[in-house]
Amino acid sequence: MAYYWFKAFHIVGITAWFAGMFYLPRLFVYHAEAVEQPEPAQGILKAQYQIMEKRLYSIIMTPALVLTVLMGGGLISTEPQILSDRWIQVKLVCVAVLIGYHFYCRRLMKQLASDECEFTGQQFRWFNEFPTVFFVIVVMLAVFKNSFPTSAASWSIFAMIVAMAAIIQLYARKRRLERERDEAESTTVATSGEPAVSQTATR
Repeated sequence: MAYYWFKAFHIVGITAWFAGMFYLPRLFVYHAEAVEQPEPAQGILKAQYQIMEKRLYSIIMTPALVLTVLMGGGLISTEPQILSDRWIQVKLVCVAVLIGYHFYCRRLMKQLASDECEFTGQQFRWFNEFPTVFFVIVVMLAVFKNSFPTSAASWSIFAMIVAMAAIIQLYARKRRLERERDEAESTTVATSGEPAVSQTATR
């Protein structure tokens, strides 16, 4: 019976932890891009994102991480022989990497708060995809265990990474074209003496 309790709350912990890891870097994207806004909007946005990041990390992500680790340890304690299996060893390595990612997010959060972070919004979009790849690997390991389809999984993960890269690049191109169009319109309006209406503000 203890096994099922540990497993149930391990799943709860993982769900909340990954939800936070998916969302926090997205806040980093918006936080980093807030510098493109004029004052007072820039200061207001940066202050709001800082509050959201701190609460998400402290109230959701960290407790969820602790719950995940404790319940995972409880699961292993019910069947310690599982530690000799290759799949659980790989899974634990992945979890260790994700824990490192978790604490690196705290470092980035502090750098953003003090305006010392050098990451751009585009770089944070890449950073945001990191836990997704590991999430897929961890889930597949938990499902397939020693029957893990290495070849099929490798190609699936590779395809997923390529798709992510394509989406990020297409979005970056879309933003660049919109910015260039707005700048061209502003220049045209400035030379004609008509009031400017930014298309960005209407989107």
